[in-house]
Amino acid sequence: MSSEYFLKQTIDCNQGSVRAVRYNVDGSYLLTCGSDKKLKLWNPLTGLLLKTYGGHANEVTDAAGSCDSCFIVSASLDKSIIYWDVPTAQPLRRLRCHAGGVNCVRFNEDSGLAISGGKDNMAMCWDIRTRKQEPIQVLNDAKDCITSIVCNDHEIITSSLDGCIRHYDIRASQMTCDSIGPPIVHMVQTKDGQCMIVACADNVLRLIDNDSGQILAEYKGHISEDFQIECGILAGDSKICSGSAEGCAIIWDLVDEKEVARIKMGGGVVHSLTTHPTGNDIVFARKREFQVWGLD
Repeated sequence: MSSEYFLKQTIDCNQGSVRAVRYNVDGSYLLTCGSDKKLKLWNPLTGLLLKTYGGHANEVTDAAGSCDSCFIVSASLDKSIIYWDVPTAQPLRRLRCHAGGVNCVRFNEDSGLAISGGKDNMAMCWDIRTRKQEPIQVLNDAKDCITSIVCNDHEIITSSLDGCIRHYDIRASQMTCDSIGPPIVHMVQTKDGQCMIVACADNVLRLIDNDSGQILAEYKGHISEDFQIECGILAGDSKICSGSAEGCAIIWDLVDEKEVARIKMGGGVVHSLTTHPTGNDIVFARKREFQVWGLD
């Protein structure tokens, strides 16, 4: 079933285990987060290493590029996030207020704020364009660690291992909570902003309506075990994908919930992935490497 997808690139990152892979805003660059405390910037088509960013004191868990691709924000188990200048690879800000390791980090739409989520069950909003060392807002409603963050125009959405999706309306200073049930290990938003795809610890992906919190569809076939297996949605909102603990990735049709492709990668947990913002390429993290897969 995977014949239409082909392997375009395999790169050994030489940074220990790859903890996360992330495209930048237009998909021209790729970020990899390593267990060696480094962050690397790549050309995903050629496999060329462009920059290495070193400054964390523990594993790098997540990263995001700004809307103009001039800056990067990274998260680490050292309880900090770092704001980087892309061309010089120099850290511009180091922000430390989390009481535990930081799992995830995102920019808001204009990249004036960075939002981080930690093992301390808190999400923090940082004004990174100033020299302020304290977060401008702390979201502390979660009962377990924050696993994913989505930022919209006036809303911050978090998922956590307590099985809840929380919507924070920044303008109205209100929070609503959708209880999904099983622990949520990852979450992404559809391109039209209407729904969330949530990966749960019970080996099920769920399509959630943003307004009502209703479960619209479920997708099965991957294996999570005890890993935080990430999910993604392809451009056009027609297909969704997930890694798997059995060394493969699965792609489903979003509407009919059927598996349309199973990409086998030869062993090793496929835990992190990132989908191209406008194209059909998918990058998967596996062991020490990333693989770029595309449509035939």
